[in-house]
Amino acid sequence: MPEIKVTPLGAGQDVGRSCILVSIGGKNIMLDCGMHMGYNDDRRFPDFSYIIQNGRLTDFLDCVIISHFHLDHCGALPYMSEMVGYDGPIYMTHPTKAICPILLEDFRKITVDKKGETNFFTSQMIKDCMKKVIPLNLHQSVQVDDELEIKAYYAGHVLGAAMVHIKVGSESVVYTGDYNMTPDRHLGAAWIDKCRPDILISESTYATTIRDSKRCRERDFLKKVHESIERGGKVLIPVFALGRAQELCILLETFWERMNLKAPIYFSTGLTEKANHYYKLFITWTNQKIRKTFVQRNMFEFKHIKAFDRSYADNPGPMVVFATPGMLHAGQSLQIFKKWAGNEKNMVIMPGYCVQGTIGHKILNGQRKLEMEGRATVRCLAFDKAKLALDVKLQVEYMSFSAHADAKGIMQLIRMAEPRNMLLVHGEAVKMEFLKGKIEQEFNCYMPANGETATVTTNPSVPVDISLNLLKREMALGGTLPDPKKPRSMHGTLIMKENSLKLVSSEQALKELGLNEHQLRFTCRVQLQDPHCDSDTLHRIYKHLKSVLKGYTIQHLPDGTVIVESIVIKVSSSAEDTNTKVLLLSWSYQVNYISDSLSFEQM
Repeated sequence: MPEIKVTPLGAGQDVGRSCILVSIGGKNIMLDCGMHMGYNDDRRFPDFSYIIQNGRLTDFLDCVIISHFHLDHCGALPYMSEMVGYDGPIYMTHPTKAICPILLEDFRKITVDKKGETNFFTSQMIKDCMKKVIPLNLHQSVQVDDELEIKAYYAGHVLGAAMVHIKVGSESVVYTGDYNMTPDRHLGAAWIDKCRPDILISESTYATTIRDSKRCRERDFLKKVHESIERGGKVLIPVFALGRAQELCILLETFWERMNLKAPIYFSTGLTEKANHYYKLFITWTNQKIRKTFVQRNMFEFKHIKAFDRSYADNPGPMVVFATPGMLHAGQSLQIFKKWAGNEKNMVIMPGYCVQGTIGHKILNGQRKLEMEGRATVRCLAFDKAKLALDVKLQVEYMSFSAHADAKGIMQLIRMAEPRNMLLVHGEAVKMEFLKGKIEQEFNCYMPANGETATVTTNPSVPVDISLNLLKREMALGGTLPDPKKPRSMHGTLIMKENSLKLVSSEQALKELGLNEHQLRFTCRVQLQDPHCDSDTLHRIYKHLKSVLKGYTIQHLPDGTVIVESIVIKVSSSAEDTNTKVLLLSWSYQVNYISDSLSFEQM
């Protein structure tokens, strides 16, 4: 039996460095190639030794697909292609292709130029890697080769995020990447066809969480921010450059306008301009409201939100600052956090998930004394001779504005796609186990750890479209709606049109294929002794039938035939003996039961 094998190289019972190897129909596909933000050594990258010990990945992989631009999904791409070695095609959407190299370069600058780390990719490697990228359009089927086909679907989450449907012959896999089943202020909800894949590989970041209403979360967020600035505090909101940042900026901009607040709001330098540029360029990826109002008013040109300069962090008085990155693992957000951590009036609001090992994860789990790397000269730092420690006195709040599907959203996607098997990645093991138990009430569910392979046996099938008219006819005969979970036999004509099979009625089949209907008829020859001429014999037969077959339509046609319903009768003389008549009876295959009841006697 055919098999599909799935091996996480990263994000197996973990969040970070998403990288999933799928082997299907003799093809090997890498799904995402991310970086783990909780490590500062080679553990930050996926472990490619699970694939190949020596040599280049080009010899093993048929293609690489990147779901979106977050670094935990694309951060190891230049390392994989330029340092490990891969020259094959890399697929991602147009927005992801535009934004991905910018975020990679920003992170490279922080890691190499500021921290001085080695064994990291260069600016040129990022450029060389991006030359291998082939952009994808939504809902467009792309033939990677003669057998491998991929198709992208809208995932919400961030600008350009996509789920992907992978097909090889009759086998298929859907990989979700990160997705959000709930529309927000600037993006729509994820959507996919009822494609019934053999395996649905889904993220499970919030496997046990069912979020409260979006309106309640927004109200709580605004209340916390307002209370903090009212008492003279500073509010730090760590975000990634694109996504939750725009969502929360729109929310605060509206609130500041309504409440006529004067406290300044700042955003990391340069990122506001970049965000505006890309949202304008890829406006079709935003939600309907943004698209409708964009011509009259650009929702991302904020009146109350200004570019941030690092000197502003020391200014007296309240302020709100959006700074990157979102997990406090490096960059401007971490620098501001260090400066403000010692003042209990201040507040940090973490609006999304933080992976283990990051400062964000530590403070959300209650850690209030942090060991920091590198030199520090800020006032709130207390030194001991061995270590550099940071006392965290500011308020720490977690308010989930994460654009990941919660448990309810994951089940919603399952109902939408109707997979035969589920496989969970990108989550914490304990939470994944709970969701796995729920899913297994309906069908098989897997959650392999990094380096483990889940093998799923598939049943070969041939997909067939059924015409609506035929379906209506079958429902009318059955009297009830068909149960989608129970097999059901259907009768029709199977035709091949535009490389797909379709089950239709015989009448529709002839029409669609441009064929004329032919009729199958059966003929019986009977000899009679009758000295009369052929026409007299036929007339006598006609009169006899009229007398014995009351209520039937019987015709005597000028061409010398008698018709009784679908039965045609003709008479001709034998070539050897004119007194011997040959009686020819023919009927259609629909009334073949007549042959069982024919009897003849001399008139």
